[in-house]
Formats: sequence, structure tokens, C-alpha cells
Amino acid sequence: MPINLLKEGRNVTITLEERFNFEIHREFRDVYAACQPSSAFIVDMKKVDYLDSSALGMLLLLREYAGGDKSNISIINCKSMVERIFKVANFDRLFKIV
Repeated sequence: MPINLLKEGRNVTITLEERFNFEIHREFRDVYAACQPSSAFIVDMKKVDYLDSSALGMLLLLREYAGGDKSNISIINCKSMVERIFKVANFDRLFKIV
């Protein structure tokens, strides 16, 4: 399974494996949809080596689900290539990238 979920109170950690792409879009949606929209979502990208444009779209859908501008989403442990993609896409304005 390329996605792991850990719930600790209000915090929800979604840990992704090597490839974050369209192939896992249903699983990604199902994981966050099983949680309260008011949760504090943490997306752990420690193991992600590759992401495509659909991954960016999936993160935007998570943001919308979690309340848009009022959402509480952190993206953590990004490798430099992944972090660079987020900065080019201005995702650092939409998410807390740690």
C-alpha cells in the first residue's frame, strides 16, 4: 500500500511512498475522506522520489476538503526536488511546507 494513515487525536498523518501520481488518486482521496475535514493534516513526503501534476491536484483537493483557506495542512520531510516543485508551483503560499 503506497499510503499509510495515522490518526492521533485531531492530527492525521498521511505518509506517502516513492511515487505520488495519478495511480493512487482514489486511495489518497479515500484516506483523507475517512477523516474529519477539521483535522490537522500532515502529509509526510519523506519517501517520495517522484510526483506529477496530478499529485499537485490531489493536494489542492485535500486543501478544499479541509476548509480551503482555513485548512490546517502541513507537508513535511520533502526531498529537495519535491520542495523545489512546490515552490515553483507556489504551494508554499497554500500549505505549510516544513
